[in-house]
Amino acid sequence: MQIFYYLCAMEENTHWSENIIIADANYIDHVAFDLIVNFERMIGRHIPQADMARWIDCIALDGGIREGENEVQVVLIHSKGDKAMENFTPSNYAEELNGKAFKDHLGEFTFTTLEVEDIVTRTQFVNDVVGAACIQPNVKRVMIIPNGEDGVTYDQLRGALRHVEDDTKRITMFAMQPMQGGNFRQEILGYSLLSALGIRSDEIK
Repeated sequence: MQIFYYLCAMEENTHWSENIIIADANYIDHVAFDLIVNFERMIGRHIPQADMARWIDCIALDGGIREGENEVQVVLIHSKGDKAMENFTPSNYAEELNGKAFKDHLGEFTFTTLEVEDIVTRTQFVNDVVGAACIQPNVKRVMIIPNGEDGVTYDQLRGALRHVEDDTKRITMFAMQPMQGGNFRQEILGYSLLSALGIRSDEIK
């Protein structure tokens, strides 16, 4: 049923975009918190909440999107009952993100936020949405940010992506450290989050 609701949401947008970002919102919020705490101690200054638009731009660039009139759908999957992310801005799922969009030099980014019901785990829901995106013929780039620190979650998703046989798709998986490879590219998640938090490279040398 969860994936059915997602597909219905996509139908309201009339089509799947060529570019899809699918993120476990609880996980990226947790990682952003850890980075804020650790780097405030390290560099000795206040670190603001992560800029959502800046983070999304970094993920898009790492996923192969370049300047132009691109359409990108951003899917944020979160646990039941959660109203907002604590370490990003904007953060409120219903009021500030779902159905909202922004446009910049990379194109237009449209947000869909999805709450996971009790009948399925967040991991399984992420996997289902990734699977649905990968079988769409017009989807060319899929950028995935799962809970890579959970080895079982990562292995399940890696196994599922093994069956994607469309050579025209560029699939990029993001994690905090290099992971066992598969039928996808890998990028380090921390770089995009550091940029979104406004932490400069010269501050951490």
